[in-house]
Amino acid sequence: MSIKKMLILVSALGLLLFSCRPADPLQRLKADVETEFARSPGTFALAFLDLQDSSRQLLINDTLRFHAASTMKTPVMIELFRQVAGNRFRMTDSVPVINAFYSIVDSSVYSMGIGEDSEEELYGRIGRNATLFDLTTAMITYSSNLATNILIGYVGAENVTRTMRQLGAPYIEVLRGVEDQKAYDLGLSNTTTAYDLMRIFEKIGREKAVNPEASRTMITILEGQKFNEIIPAKLPPGVRVAHKTGWITGVSHDSALVMLPDGRRYVLVLLSKDWEDNDLATDIMSNVSRLVYDYFTGT
Repeated sequence: MSIKKMLILVSALGLLLFSCRPADPLQRLKADVETEFARSPGTFALAFLDLQDSSRQLLINDTLRFHAASTMKTPVMIELFRQVAGNRFRMTDSVPVINAFYSIVDSSVYSMGIGEDSEEELYGRIGRNATLFDLTTAMITYSSNLATNILIGYVGAENVTRTMRQLGAPYIEVLRGVEDQKAYDLGLSNTTTAYDLMRIFEKIGREKAVNPEASRTMITILEGQKFNEIIPAKLPPGVRVAHKTGWITGVSHDSALVMLPDGRRYVLVLLSKDWEDNDLATDIMSNVSRLVYDYFTGT
């Protein structure tokens, strides 16, 4: 084949491939995201919402249920702020740091193990007191399981779920605290969907989760997140990310309010399960986060 014919063939193939790409930017984003998700076995879900233009929304497997892992800690935080707003508590209230909790199966007592928690400092304070604000910060930023169970004991898991329904999250279920092995063995686990977490973070981002002051405080706490391998990992400097991750074996999530220096905001939720390689799943989801950012900013 002559060089001229080869050039013509390459040009024709290029035009064909270009013509196969969706013309609509949102559809191109969907295609690019699905290409990333296809790099790994397992199941991935995405929910994206532009808070300035709600027509710019992308949902993939958005109502598929996942084990919530630590993403359930954001709903617990919201419920605590709701009860504070109702004058049941104050965030400055000092409460005992305990390590004895009751299974939802039979009310038997179980304790948290320091080696199974992502935060250890709080275990050194067992038998002493901590403020509700400090417990909330530990629950979100370091994903403390001990702090989570203490707080659920005050706000009530059923109240958390009820408030999520009021916020427009129809599927999320917060049944119990963390490490209730008897409940886990019976399939009684906290579950969520990408859609539910999107609605929750939308309320926070629009400063309608409880009230504007509470929403702004929650954003500040979420910005202190110490685990930043997924949604924030490949975003440019200056982009603020208020988010909560979740991880157990075979499951990895991130849910976020992303805030640009110019004041624009969007919500992004990425859920995953049944993958074989955690590093690959993390790389895929961080790449997807960058794809969403590039679409949002038109870059």
